[in-house]
Amino acid sequence: MEDFAVSLCGLIVAEACEACNVGLVPIEKPNVPALTRARLQQVDQGYLRAETISAANARLIAAQDDIDIVATWGGGQIASADGLRFVVPVANLHTGHNPIYFGRQRGATWLNVVNDQVMGIGGLVVPGTLRDSLFILDAIHTIDGGPRPEMVITDTASYSDIVFGLFAICGYQFSPRIADLADTRLWRTNTRTTYGPLDHMSRHTVRLDRIRVHWADMLRVAGSLTMGTVRAYDLIRMLSRDGRPTGLGDAFAHYGRIFKTLHLLQFISDDGYRRMIGTQLNVQEARHRLARRIAFGNRGQLRQRYREGMEDQIGSLGLALNAVVWWNSLYLDAAVKQLRTDGFPATDEMCARLSPICYDHINFLGRYAFTRAELDAGLRPFHDPAQES
Repeated sequence: MEDFAVSLCGLIVAEACEACNVGLVPIEKPNVPALTRARLQQVDQGYLRAETISAANARLIAAQDDIDIVATWGGGQIASADGLRFVVPVANLHTGHNPIYFGRQRGATWLNVVNDQVMGIGGLVVPGTLRDSLFILDAIHTIDGGPRPEMVITDTASYSDIVFGLFAICGYQFSPRIADLADTRLWRTNTRTTYGPLDHMSRHTVRLDRIRVHWADMLRVAGSLTMGTVRAYDLIRMLSRDGRPTGLGDAFAHYGRIFKTLHLLQFISDDGYRRMIGTQLNVQEARHRLARRIAFGNRGQLRQRYREGMEDQIGSLGLALNAVVWWNSLYLDAAVKQLRTDGFPATDEMCARLSPICYDHINFLGRYAFTRAELDAGLRPFHDPAQES
């Protein structure tokens, strides 16, 4: 199809995936063949689905990683996971009630994963507001692109002893932000060892014998999770019955207590570690604010009646978010290089404090024009403050 890319960009912004949630009317143009309603519907039915959106997102992640300034923000090995809530005012089985977030209506949660380079690397649509910890491993194991994260950061509500154990046996460092430190237990593996001032805080013992008994099954679980043959959400539910862990669940809980204690000790003693966790969670919140600005149509509500429709819409929103981050990264890198050429000592420490989640220069409202950029002309010229004055 001629000008297929124009049709695709218009559709991503508008309709089936609705990054801006505005529908086809502001996008379609009867006198432009690539933007007629028939063409947009044809592209929607033939090309827009979860796997193609994921593949496009992987290309954006790789393109942003090649920009020089991005290395000052991180190497991509640290990621955070958090949920963004959406009201769904139409009938949909993949929604749930929660008066805090949705009032009297139903809603869904977009659990998205963001790396320390500020790119979204994956996400899942969760019914209602089920505990994020039940889905985080599934989201991590199905990332769209980028390096595999080594550390996963979440907020306080997303951790439990079993979750710590599952993350550890799959090779991830689970690092949630702990709000109730005074009520958190420290665990020891040796009752005869003296830990000095920590003795009165670590009175509970990890049962290594229970871990040894179930170790073979624990390794099988890790293999199943990594290969994707079982969902972490289903597994965590099976590891406990009526609030009580099964034998295998109890083994995972004791295994997780080892890594939870190591995390707590580092969280208490290492100011840099705490600051890094807070910084990454702030990055996630900033992306959520940008997501709300992008998905402004229909009052920010999802109106898809099926789970696949919501996944396509949220996937397109994630794609648009990453496009903004890539664009900002590209121009931030060019601006820094221009400053260095002009003699200003823009150090890596300074660049590390820059953020590609700025959007004051983006106009989300109005008419949408889709024209091909003149790639040979390079980036747009920077403003000259002397000329403007």
